[in-house]
Amino acid sequence: MLILGLQKTTLLDYPGKIASTIFTGGCNFKCPFCHNKDLVFPPKDAFAFTEEEIFEHLLSKKKILDGVCITGGEPTLHKDLPEFIKKIKDLGFLVKLDSNGTNPDMLAALIESKLVDYIAMDIKTTKEKYNDIACMNSFDIAPIDASVSLLLEGKIDYEFRTTVMAECHTVTDMEAIGQWLKGARAYYLQSYRESEQVINPIFSSPSLETLEQFIDVLKPYIPNTQLRGV
Repeated sequence: MLILGLQKTTLLDYPGKIASTIFTGGCNFKCPFCHNKDLVFPPKDAFAFTEEEIFEHLLSKKKILDGVCITGGEPTLHKDLPEFIKKIKDLGFLVKLDSNGTNPDMLAALIESKLVDYIAMDIKTTKEKYNDIACMNSFDIAPIDASVSLLLEGKIDYEFRTTVMAECHTVTDMEAIGQWLKGARAYYLQSYRESEQVINPIFSSPSLETLEQFIDVLKPYIPNTQLRGV
């Protein structure tokens, strides 16, 4: 595991839980609006945590923490992720995984093995416009669609979420996404925010009025659609 970040305590990353968040390095998407540039393109001198350091921390906080969030980057790029999660589960923690959905086979295996308790999957945009945003080589929507279908089966607690940019998302897009994710347990829209770690800072935040309009469009398809961090 390439672990490039650790947030020791968070009340935000795992809904309703006190957690630590682990940030893995590397991603197969190059979304220009991503706010984790140093995780997607790790510097040669990037500091990496050892597993020993991570588990030493978790053991020291065992009486405080409910769970562990694993995010990135894209954690499912790491073949040793299941083994790493098992060690966390063996300590008695709940595990939430953030993913872009490009590795449905690993997601399915993690769910089947009961190694994850919650999955948050990013939905970048509509199926047709995905590569315009994700900038992924040899792009194929099929794995992402398979991950969506897997979560919609409801075998695990989950959410879908989209970072909304004024330049990239329209009412028509939201209508299409709503049809795609119809019946989902939860869907969150979060507004784009500028930061020093954004890969290509050319975007802007939509207005609150626009976000609320998007929510109204989505709710007939996904009643539990909400704004997050607004």
